[in-house]
Amino acid sequence: MNKYTPFRMRNSFSFLIDRKSLNINIVFFVLLLGSAIVVIGLGEQFISPLKVVSVLWGNGDPFSTLIVNSFRLPRIIIAMLVGICLAIAGAILQGVVKNPIASPDIIGITGGAAAAVVLFLNLFSTDSGTLTVSIEWLPLAAFTGACIISILLYLFAWQGGVSPVRMVLVGIGMWAFTKAATTLLLIMGPIHQQSQANIWITGSVYGASWEGVRILFPITLILFFVTIVMIRMINIQEFGEDVATSVGNRVQLSRFFLLLVSTALTGSAVAFGGGISFVGLLAPHIARRLVGSSFGALLPLSAFIGAILVLISDTIGRVVFLPLEIPAGVFTAAVGAPYFIFLLYKQRNVG
Repeated sequence: MNKYTPFRMRNSFSFLIDRKSLNINIVFFVLLLGSAIVVIGLGEQFISPLKVVSVLWGNGDPFSTLIVNSFRLPRIIIAMLVGICLAIAGAILQGVVKNPIASPDIIGITGGAAAAVVLFLNLFSTDSGTLTVSIEWLPLAAFTGACIISILLYLFAWQGGVSPVRMVLVGIGMWAFTKAATTLLLIMGPIHQQSQANIWITGSVYGASWEGVRILFPITLILFFVTIVMIRMINIQEFGEDVATSVGNRVQLSRFFLLLVSTALTGSAVAFGGGISFVGLLAPHIARRLVGSSFGALLPLSAFIGAILVLISDTIGRVVFLPLEIPAGVFTAAVGAPYFIFLLYKQRNVG
């Protein structure tokens, strides 16, 4: 018990804080902030971290202020928010499904959002390549696609209840279906839209704006606190249906609600960052190795790690290959795909 610190809020509730997990979360939070400050200064026009801090404090010169506030800072914030959403969604799914390979992209939720985006571009594009409706409707299309796939996933996995194994199997089928649907839509659509659609499917935060930040930030904040409130529910799900039912948890309703939150997080991330893959798989795994499986420490740490992964991936694509710009999803996939194969190999050996 010496490793835990009790925390009480008046007479309403109390809990124990693992000091080691808290310290690790603080370290990664500081690492995220430090990485963001360094990354903001990187680009064709280098700005030192001290100048970046000065600009953020409101004392920078006009040229540096323009670059930071108008061009780089919105993109950095969107990248971090997208990583947070994907990481938390992956942690929730792995807790509900009780499977280490569960993540939004593996079970088709990300694919549903990407397919909806391609359909949107096909339906509302003219022969000249312009859209007949506002591009601001594109995030809503991505969110709708994620919701539709999640509903189908839940319906097809239902058999007197939703079991984790059936959810994974149906999810892999949904992933294959969305990939085929996306390919078909790309072939049928106008050729001038294919490059734009491919960038979106791969995953990129290029073109991020303060308007996007104003939309995504409150959504992420609300869903994050909703997830924090549901931590005990997720922890109970980890022990299986019998234990969860014995302590009064309505297992099927809890799974549906958790899947709904995960879908909202994924849809929000894909709407503003495209189909960035493997973040929802990698971040919870790294966090679990550092702080264990208790979601009280796992969820915030997953969020910090997810934000760092997307931030660094986007920075590599933006800076290293100048004047070209490579989508962030290329680098998350380059790291995530081998790790996914490693997990499958490890599961086979355990089995």
